[in-house]
Amino acid sequence: MTTMDTGHSNGLHDHHDLPYLARKGGVWTTVKDWMTTVDHKKLGIMYLFAILTLFFAGGVAALLVRAELFNPVRLVEGTGINGIPARYEGQMLGQWFGASPENPNEGNLWYNRAFTMHGAIMVFMVIVPGIPASLGNFLLPLMLGAKDVAFPRLNLLSWYVYLTGSIFGVLAILYHGVDTGWTFYTPYSTTTDAGHWRVVYMILAAFILGFSSILTGLNFVVTVHKLRAPGMGWFDMPLFVWAIYATAVIQVLATPVIGITLLLLIFERVFRVGIFDPALGGDPVLYQHFFWFYSHPVVYVMILPGMGVVSDIIAVHSRKPIFGYRAIAFASLGIAGVAFIVWGHHMFASMSEIGSVVFSALTFLVAIPTAVKIFNWVSTLYKGSIALTTPMLYALVFLFLFAIGGLTGLPLATLSTDLHLHDSYFVVAHFHYVMFGGTIIALLAGLHHWWPKMFGRNYSEPAAKFGVLLVFVGFNLTFFTQFFLGTHGMPRRYASYPDEFTMLHQWSTIGSFILGVGFFWHLLVFIHSLAVGERAKENPWGALTLEWEADSPPSEHNFSHEPVLKNGPYDFETTVPPHWNAKDWPLPDPAAVAANRH
Repeated sequence: MTTMDTGHSNGLHDHHDLPYLARKGGVWTTVKDWMTTVDHKKLGIMYLFAILTLFFAGGVAALLVRAELFNPVRLVEGTGINGIPARYEGQMLGQWFGASPENPNEGNLWYNRAFTMHGAIMVFMVIVPGIPASLGNFLLPLMLGAKDVAFPRLNLLSWYVYLTGSIFGVLAILYHGVDTGWTFYTPYSTTTDAGHWRVVYMILAAFILGFSSILTGLNFVVTVHKLRAPGMGWFDMPLFVWAIYATAVIQVLATPVIGITLLLLIFERVFRVGIFDPALGGDPVLYQHFFWFYSHPVVYVMILPGMGVVSDIIAVHSRKPIFGYRAIAFASLGIAGVAFIVWGHHMFASMSEIGSVVFSALTFLVAIPTAVKIFNWVSTLYKGSIALTTPMLYALVFLFLFAIGGLTGLPLATLSTDLHLHDSYFVVAHFHYVMFGGTIIALLAGLHHWWPKMFGRNYSEPAAKFGVLLVFVGFNLTFFTQFFLGTHGMPRRYASYPDEFTMLHQWSTIGSFILGVGFFWHLLVFIHSLAVGERAKENPWGALTLEWEADSPPSEHNFSHEPVLKNGPYDFETTVPPHWNAKDWPLPDPAAVAANRH
């Protein structure tokens, strides 16, 4: 992608040419500048650090759950009836938090709290906002050639709404936690911990976080429509932008449903008005319909941005034009549309026969646009000049894990097999292969790809690749074993289990700690990069999208001159990348490219 200079826009000079990370005075002045900023890049960075902090908190909760399952509570002597005292072993969490060894229910309570903490933090505070709020905020205007998002002040408001919601969630955790499960299913969420406000705090957290998602989505939709660079048509946009756009549409349309639902749940719990609680004349299945009408589309709020990240990385690091650009773009919109009509497959056990058949068929439909993307990615890799950089390795890991997640979703969409697999560990494994393999892995890929642009520093490639190995091995050891647990009949969410499941649970726990080490290793790599990493070049990967024409890190207003688009985002066969040094990464031979076409 090349640009032409059209002169300084709006007086971009002096301090506006400084990097956005430059300090503007003393400590308090700098803090005030960041807290009141409307710069999309600074907001993206603040989102990123908040999300990573909460990610590690949710990860600790997951490790506590897996530690409990390594050696769960077991009755070793006595019965606890007819005056025969019972003695239990295990309940690691219970012992840590002062539970009585004679009462396993106390240990189970802490297990449920850790489980809920993990799910609520990871879903509502990490995975849903993860890529759109961090990478999306930082990169979207840059990729479009704009100076900022359409509504900068609204963007700042969405950050503080996110921060407020997260604070309410943390308050609930500090107030001894919540044991309702992250879905807040009724009547449990309306009856448990009666007289305490911690459940209300957690539900209120999810409610407030929804407003942040809506505001961000509105901002992104308008930005894509109104702020594209001169010469950039709809089919000149990077596929990451297409993915963020489709995600924003889902955020705007689906999030109000869960907002109203959670508000009704709070109203019922506080005022005891029968809406979902059958004891008060309500219908708990109604809550499930409302929850999953939002929560299944939101699955693609989590996944679609990751797909956009992978599309860009595969094209850049294989030095080939993306195969089927328009097909991938329309597939993003197709997934966003189909996502609204498949929620019922979460409720096969409580649905009529006709309803189950209809939702089963619709669920298979969503596999079509997803498969289009995967086949196009593989076709892009075919005969490409593949560079096995850390971003590319994570993109390949994404393809492997997400393919497993997608294929294992088919037995859950099939009524005959779902009958046996429903509410088993098979669902847990499938969920993590899709959510973790589709979102967190893509976030890691995107962070490593755009890190030099975001912070102007390189990281150690050998160290980062070692982190990829740890994450890959740890993840598959943790969750692939859970497929076997599920097919052998192990139900999910249980704090204890029969002895025949011990080996598989212990292998899964070992894998989870390897995974934790992998994430901690990546954290050290990034800290090392910020501290002593060498200066990054403006375009270390040889990409063609507009963000690589900005400085590394970008200046406060992104571009010193208004960029004008003259080439497509993936025209590697015909375009020399900006700021390009052939010694860093040789361009493909035109004769070889022509031969590959035939």
